[in-house]
Amino acid sequence: MAKAKKSIIFCHGIWADGSCFNKVIPTLQAEGYEVMSAQYGLDTNESDVATVKRTLGRVSSPAILVGHSYGGSVITAAGMDERVAGLVYIAALAPDAGETSQSHINQFPTTDIFSHIEVADGRLWILPEGVACFAGDLSEQEQRSFGLLTSRLRRT
Repeated sequence: MAKAKKSIIFCHGIWADGSCFNKVIPTLQAEGYEVMSAQYGLDTNESDVATVKRTLGRVSSPAILVGHSYGGSVITAAGMDERVAGLVYIAALAPDAGETSQSHINQFPTTDIFSHIEVADGRLWILPEGVACFAGDLSEQEQRSFGLLTSRLRRT
């Protein structure tokens, strides 16, 4: 009897949303995996973890949680759920007990991206000139689209 493949749930960072995994999801689905990308609001870590746990209810168990950047903090907390079979960190935060995302980040040198942000309305916003610093590996067209999106968000 063939062993069922585990489901996969992707968890994004703070300057992204669930669509940031749109290039890898079709490949995994073509290989027979059930894949979802959690879409949380970045309001609080607790509400983001709750969203991931609700997403666990939408896929077959057991599931692998995959976190990038801040998504690592989310999967660390959500990973205690009995439906989780494993955690995968992709350039992600992995705070220990008692650590927060920020206390974890504070242990390392500050990157250039933080000179290209604005704090407003309780959020961190990437300024248009920071897109290349944050997403320099994207094509120019993708960077322009990202820049337009962040610029539009800043005006609302």
